[in-house]
Order: sequence, then structure tokens, then C-alpha cells
Amino acid sequence: MSDFSLLVLAAGMGSRYGGLKQIDKLGPCGETIIDYSIYDAIEAGYNKVVFVIRKSIEQDFKECIADKYEGRIKVDYVLQELDNIPAGFSLPAERVKPWGTGHAILMAKDKIDGFFTVINGDDFYGRDAFGVSMAYLRQLSLQDKGSYAMVAYQLNKTLSENGAVSRGVCYVDSNHYLVNVKEHTKLQYENGKIINIGDDGNKVEMNPDTMVSMNFWCFHPSIFEHLQTMFTAFLEENIHNIKSEFYIPFVVDTLIKTGKACVKVLGSDAQWYGVTYREDREYVQAKLTEMSKAKLYPSPLWR
Repeated sequence: MSDFSLLVLAAGMGSRYGGLKQIDKLGPCGETIIDYSIYDAIEAGYNKVVFVIRKSIEQDFKECIADKYEGRIKVDYVLQELDNIPAGFSLPAERVKPWGTGHAILMAKDKIDGFFTVINGDDFYGRDAFGVSMAYLRQLSLQDKGSYAMVAYQLNKTLSENGAVSRGVCYVDSNHYLVNVKEHTKLQYENGKIINIGDDGNKVEMNPDTMVSMNFWCFHPSIFEHLQTMFTAFLEENIHNIKSEFYIPFVVDTLIKTGKACVKVLGSDAQWYGVTYREDREYVQAKLTEMSKAKLYPSPLWR
């Protein structure tokens, strides 16, 4: 039987936050956000975790994060480096920005052979999200090559009190399959309401219950074939654009439009927490402490 794997994207730079969020100790006993994700994933039934990291943080990451999971869940790593690109392409000397989430997922193609879920390493998704995703994956077979899913969140459960955020608003059909995701780059609270500020400066009030993507995806391993093909095509057009990124929503949108995949949108009532800004840190710490005191999680998390 194939593993149910969790692929954790932990190679991001965290420029707005001002530090390496992946190893920031936010829980009451020094737990990281990744610790909570792994704990919830194990409880839901995931039996393998693969981390996508950078070579420059490999030692610190393993010492601070992953060593504690040994004996609890299978653990593996892949490196997302700029020069890991298909043969025939040369890395521009001025390129410093990672190639994006699509490239990060592609790096794990030799480590995963079954259904898997992708999450960000610096986002707290909540236990319900992992349970919902596993329930969906368990009712599929490996013949269901085009059956993907995503866990969507209510917009008002994903915002920061400390500044504007970007969120992908989900549009679904009558059967709750994803039609597309439209990026809104400046969502923020204003006078008690959620406002989207467009590129033209116009402000539009948003429904708090609007479903948004938080990069919680469930994939069949055939996604790697699509990623390989599409990343090569992406480089052919963008190799010299040093700010271009190969994003997973672009890949998914293309597969939907070409009829190669369908994406079930799984609702969750979970509260998302994240540290987009350094000022978010204290709030997230307080929430994790509250959950610990309420016995939602053991303290310390790993005994």
C-alpha cells in the first residue's frame, strides 16, 4: 500500500516576517507551527512527511524541527535549489528568488508515489483540515489520476490584524468543484469590514464567508508529470525574468481548463493562523497557548 504523504513547503524566505518562520518557536513549550501540522497529520492518518527545504537551512532545520519526528512518522527531505532546473537551461547569474511553489512540489517527485497533501510550513491549518483531507483521499484509488482536492477556508478566519494579505478567492460550481482561483493581493480589515483594495485603488467589501485557498492541496502523484512538462514550458518563456515564479495555482488552473484534472473544494471550519508579519507572532503565540490550556493539544506537544 502506498503512503499517505504530507509534503511541507519550508524553503520560503519569509521576507515580510523578517526571519526564518519555519523554526520559530511559538508554542508554549517551544513548539513550531510545523510541529502542530505534523501532530495533526499523524492524528488524521498520514504516515509520511517530506520537507522541501534549502541547503542553507538544512542543518538547522533538521536539528530544530525534524529530528523529533523520528519513530512517529516516516521523514524525508528534498532540497529546492535555484540550479535544479531541466537540462538545456542555464541559471541566470542574477537570479536569487526561488522558482515558486510549483517548482518546490516538483522537487519531491522521487520521494512520493501515492496520494499526498501539500501545505505551507509556516501556516497553522487546524486539525479539522487534516481530517477532511484524509477522508477524501481514503475514498480514492490510484486509478483516479485526475482527482485532486483543496481545503478552503472562510476569508474571515485567515486575515492578519497587522496589514494587508493576499488570498486566492475560490470560485466553485454547483458540485463544489473548483472553477478557478482569483488572487486578491490587498485584503485587510477596515472599520470592522473586510476590504479588497484593487490595483486601481478602488475598495470593495468582501463577504467574510468567502472561501479562499491557503495552499492546502491534495494530489494524485501524476501531478509530477504535469509539473515537469509545464515547468519546462515556463522556463522557455521566463528563464530571464528574474522575478517570475512557477506557482501551483497556475498549474492547477491550467489542468482544470484543459480537462486533465478536477479539484474538489473541501470546506473546513478550522481557524487558520499565520505569521505574515512579525507583529502577528504574539497573537499566534497566545492562540497556541489557549489551545494548550483547553487540552486541544498536549503540552509539551511531543512527550
